[in-house]
Amino acid sequence: MSSQPGGCRPPYRIRLETPADHDEVVRLTRQAFWNVHVPGCSEHYLVHRMRRHADVLPELALVLELDGRLVGSILYTRARLVDGQGREKPVLSFGPLSILPEFQRRGLGKALVAESFARAVALGHDVVVIFGNPANYVSLGFRSCVRHSIAVAPGVFPAALLVRELVPGALPRGDWLYRGSPVYEFDAAEADAFDTGFDPMPRLARPSQEEFFILSRARVTPDGA
Repeated sequence: MSSQPGGCRPPYRIRLETPADHDEVVRLTRQAFWNVHVPGCSEHYLVHRMRRHADVLPELALVLELDGRLVGSILYTRARLVDGQGREKPVLSFGPLSILPEFQRRGLGKALVAESFARAVALGHDVVVIFGNPANYVSLGFRSCVRHSIAVAPGVFPAALLVRELVPGALPRGDWLYRGSPVYEFDAAEADAFDTGFDPMPRLARPSQEEFFILSRARVTPDGA
């Protein structure tokens, strides 16, 4: 896929990630997330963990190249929804979605997500559930989890839990609980130890970190609650 979004020259290319890209994807993820959510970051360690995890879908591991340089990446995992009647609905989740800082806000992240959606539908997937900033994702068709009655625990609807039906009407009505992949669960000390293998960068406080702190703890109240 090639195009020219938002002033990007020359055209970008989106393709499947190969093993030869793995180290570069870890490095670009570190740069993309450094000091964004916390001083430093752990997302590059998450990418490292994902390489050998059964929940990760290599057929949806995509990279974006611009002028032959790898500047973006997206990785998907399997997840599921369960309800009190024993029903289970397989869904997808993605993250990290990484774009090198100097190429952000040019439409490249949205292009990467859109291409991944098209490939996911072609593979038979129909629902994506993520944790993310609504300001970044509602323009891509994501809606609040509360609109689909998807909680992380009974009555707990995080503001950052977002849902996208890739196929309209794909999500049956019900009271669902989201169950993400355990690959996302790890100790911060593990990430810090992994980071010692990279060139040091300053760990700084940023306003985005307080925004993340607030959003990650915010809840949505269902109508009538």
